[in-house]
Amino acid sequence: MSWLGAASTVPPETTQQAIGYPTLFLLVLVGALVPVVPTGALVSGAAVVAFHQTAPFSLALVFVTAATAAFCGDIALYWLGRRGMKSRNGSRWLGAIRARAPEDRLAQAQDKLASHGVAVLVLSRLVPAGRLPVMLACLVAEWPLRRFARGNLPACLAWAVTYQLIGILGGSLFPEPWEGVVAAVALTVLISLVPGVWRRVRGTSAV
Repeated sequence: MSWLGAASTVPPETTQQAIGYPTLFLLVLVGALVPVVPTGALVSGAAVVAFHQTAPFSLALVFVTAATAAFCGDIALYWLGRRGMKSRNGSRWLGAIRARAPEDRLAQAQDKLASHGVAVLVLSRLVPAGRLPVMLACLVAEWPLRRFARGNLPACLAWAVTYQLIGILGGSLFPEPWEGVVAAVALTVLISLVPGVWRRVRGTSAV
């Protein structure tokens, strides 16, 4: 049998999984390092597709892939941030973290970190735009990488579960996968916009 003939016998879902899971891992990993990629939307969209597949363990594989990629990305970014803290001139990675952690939000993160410790890491992963201020607070507090990793593991697991549930909800409401993907992505984008809108409303009312 030729390789072309063998390829034609591969089930579509198998091909999707062979391409989809490594792609999801890479995109979530990059999104953790460069916080402009909507990783939550990616996980929700992947969960919708997995929900409509007949292959066993599809949803479990999405969860493991997303959580592992998020954890690896966070650890890599924290390690780069620690190197930047020790460097006289800092680093572009540390600069990127500081740019997304304004002084007021950093102060809040430091207070919460001092009061609640590791639990703040879990909440920071679930709150849109909450991850980097808490990560910077950990860097300022000189948390060792091992301590950060212990707290970040349950945070990444909770994050993956949350956005996967959003995807499952979208997949269960619509018969076509693309409809569920659109709904899940729209919901995750809306969730990510809420904190920024709330801060603007509070700032306007305080004037």
